[in-house]
Amino acid sequence: MSNAAENRGFFERLKAGLARTRSSFVKNIDDILFGERVIDQQLFDELEETLITADVGPTFTYDLIEKMKEQVRRRELGEPELLKKVLRDTIADIFGKYDTPLVIPQNGLFTIMVVGVNGTGKTTTIGKLAHLLKNNGMSVMLVAADTFRAAAIEQLEIWSDRVGVPLFKQKIGADPSAVVFDAIHAARSGRANVVIIDTAGRLHTKVNLMEELKKMKRIMAREVPGAPHEILLILDATTGQNAIVQAKMFRDEVGVTGIILTKLDGTAKGGVIIGIASELRIPIRYVGIGERLDDLRRFESEEFVNALFASDT
Repeated sequence: MSNAAENRGFFERLKAGLARTRSSFVKNIDDILFGERVIDQQLFDELEETLITADVGPTFTYDLIEKMKEQVRRRELGEPELLKKVLRDTIADIFGKYDTPLVIPQNGLFTIMVVGVNGTGKTTTIGKLAHLLKNNGMSVMLVAADTFRAAAIEQLEIWSDRVGVPLFKQKIGADPSAVVFDAIHAARSGRANVVIIDTAGRLHTKVNLMEELKKMKRIMAREVPGAPHEILLILDATTGQNAIVQAKMFRDEVGVTGIILTKLDGTAKGGVIIGIASELRIPIRYVGIGERLDDLRRFESEEFVNALFASDT
């Protein structure tokens, strides 16, 4: 299959994956603006309610409504349907600022620390990311640093076999930082140039979890200059505004350099990606739109906006 055909196929899957979000978001906007409407406070109130319900976040909603009101005052907006163009252009502008691909150098060891709460699709996403990077010619090793759950190690092992990349693991209950230390030395011996580290999503308390993650960061930084080179946060789109709460927690506690938003195909809450971009200002690296191995793709803002506002016909 040619790249053009492959990209077109992915766009159609992305468009289909966003169908529920589009129905709860864009279609509702269309319904508000349809007919002989005038731009007044009632219209803005309805738009605000629809945007909040679509999980785009209060910050984005407030800024957008204020921007629209200002344009009306300057007489740049006279027809209600023009408000949709302002909405689309504003989303595109925000996404464009944080549409930054993950760049992995050809030489040296590159470390990716993957964080997120349990249930977000973290381990599955790691497997798909390994597949993606391997297909791009990189030598990848997975590291099972969530040593508190046997299921986490077993699931990662299944993915390493499926994708065909090595897995570094130790026994259940091993010190995660020690696992990372040993894994880095194994990778340096020639096993891989990209190391993807799966971390725990839940310990007994949030404090324990964050301290464990900080300890792992310190170990990595000591062993490899600049490590961890990327801290990827996995967020589940179906959780809506809760995804933003999680993102703020991980950003403030351990730092996050990029976000992967999963399960966009199974939710009407996909608008949360707009809130994530506008409130957190962290690059969105990848989006997940299905169960297939190749359903994790680099986030491309223009493609995403086109799919979100696409006609269903």
